[in-house]
Amino acid sequence: MDVTTSFMTQDIWTWWLALYLYFGGMGAATLTTTFLTDMYLKPHPQLVLWGAWSGVVMLSLGSSMLFLHLLDHMAVIHVLNPMVLINQPHAWIAWGTQFILWMMVWGVLYALPHMMESPFFMSIPIVKDVLRWSFIQKTGRTCREYSKLCGWLASINGIGTVVYTGLLLQSFPAVALWHNPGVPLLFTVSAFSTAMAFLLLVLNLAIKKREEDRPLRVFYERVDLILIAVELVILFSFFFYLQRGSLSASVSAELLWNDWGWLIGFIGFGLLVPFFLELKGVIKGWSTPIPIMTASVLVLIGGYLLRHYFMYAGVYVRPW
Repeated sequence: MDVTTSFMTQDIWTWWLALYLYFGGMGAATLTTTFLTDMYLKPHPQLVLWGAWSGVVMLSLGSSMLFLHLLDHMAVIHVLNPMVLINQPHAWIAWGTQFILWMMVWGVLYALPHMMESPFFMSIPIVKDVLRWSFIQKTGRTCREYSKLCGWLASINGIGTVVYTGLLLQSFPAVALWHNPGVPLLFTVSAFSTAMAFLLLVLNLAIKKREEDRPLRVFYERVDLILIAVELVILFSFFFYLQRGSLSASVSAELLWNDWGWLIGFIGFGLLVPFFLELKGVIKGWSTPIPIMTASVLVLIGGYLLRHYFMYAGVYVRPW
């Protein structure tokens, strides 16, 4: 059978959706990781501010990619209405929009008390004036009193967003590569791995380096090492699953595993190189943070490449 006469690579969900899934997953995982760290591992106001606002920016960037590609931009009103979840419970983009929206709301509320005490935010005149409004002051005090509630509400919506990025693809039955129960797991692991990599860069570059933060940096390195290992296991399981699946699945596998960008760019430099750099750091340590920062940058690049190639290797059955 001539495969090209029965199957074709989809060309609708391409790099723009890859960016949406990438920034959405990483932003949500960054917020979740930051708040859980602050609540249960080590109180860290600077990390909260960096994690919260970086996560909000990532989510905004990702959502803007989806919004720009809507044929009817006013249709966004429907997915912003929470009642659509009752009327259309299978509408995954509506679920994702609600998760993203409420995660950003609760994330900002969790960070608000720290903003009110931050020299940086209080040095910006317009921000300083807003933070001094009586309503904002009362809200900040309430959020400080119920900080764990705000943190958990943000984290629950964050985890929902991370999982949703995989469920969105998994709900597309025409593409065997995507319609796979392992896709949500793969995207969830990848999102938290990129979040760990991003926060390692924040701790090494953006926040004044302190010896008391060293255990936290080591913890993030170890968690990221485990996540990369799990991601590799899932990917090679995917390889064997696709080979033994439908013809559509085998075509996707052939596209991926014969592409040097996927093999060298993603598998090689996006996963294996960071894995060994972090493994050496965990076992013997590094005299300089440069190898770990290099590993973090490669993980961030690899996180996008995963989604990029997943979009372009999506093969579906022609309806004729």
